[in-house]
Amino acid sequence: MQYFDSTTLLYLNGQFIKATDAKIDVYGQSLHYGYATFEGIRAYNTHNGTRIFKAKSHFDRLQHSCERASIPFTWDKEELIKKTYKLLELNQLKDAYIRPLVFCDAQMSLNAPSTSSIMICAWEWESYFGNKRLNVCISSYQRPNPKSTPIDAKISGHYVNSILATTEAKKKGFDEAVLLDMNEHLAEGPGANIFLEKNGKLYTPSLGHILPGITRATIIQLCKRLDIECIETALTAEDLKQADNAFFCGTAAEIVGIASVDEVKYTAKWADSLGATLQRAYKSTVLEKQNYEVII
Repeated sequence: MQYFDSTTLLYLNGQFIKATDAKIDVYGQSLHYGYATFEGIRAYNTHNGTRIFKAKSHFDRLQHSCERASIPFTWDKEELIKKTYKLLELNQLKDAYIRPLVFCDAQMSLNAPSTSSIMICAWEWESYFGNKRLNVCISSYQRPNPKSTPIDAKISGHYVNSILATTEAKKKGFDEAVLLDMNEHLAEGPGANIFLEKNGKLYTPSLGHILPGITRATIIQLCKRLDIECIETALTAEDLKQADNAFFCGTAAEIVGIASVDEVKYTAKWADSLGATLQRAYKSTVLEKQNYEVII
């Protein structure tokens, strides 16, 4: 996929520059050690114009990730939101995926940096998995121990774990992986949180060993408004396999149904599931088509 061309602009440390002119230092800590933080954000073309969904929540989490990783965060978040809207305007993007990245300067030591840089880019990107339901497998890789790294931070280096899990799944003929935590409890997908449906109720892994997804929080909020019981609890791979239905959710993935786990197929119709109901409600929310709260 081509993410930019000769006319594409990105935001780098206070300036809009051509993506083709952007440079990084090959001695940077972020390049060598994965020591950076990032966000994935979506903008939608709504009847109210281009709107960035939950921009404040995403930039709040970006700052939180930096603080958890001891990376300096020195920018005004409201100003960053304004610059992101300007970036979309300059690139003539209405529906877009937005990637802010905070990265560290040149340093080969393992000490925390004293300075950092910020880059924001954007491109057109459909739902990460498209519209098809996924055949997934339980990965042999686990999510990192929360005592080894701050799991609640969106740190670039964490995604080596995700890449390995997804690559393993695809080599086995599956669409995606599901990871367990150190206690063999259900955690999440490589880049998305997970929900399962059983007997008219939704279940999702508790916080502690997973990234607290902004889309996950939106789903829980929608459940309250739609009177759907949603339970945060410890779950197992067997719970997932014995569910009536399941789905991933995340900014890139939005909401995507799961068809099978380790070749155990769900027999309940997706169209009649709570996941499908929430899929419709989520789309209405981000497009501002109904009277749901949208935080800009």
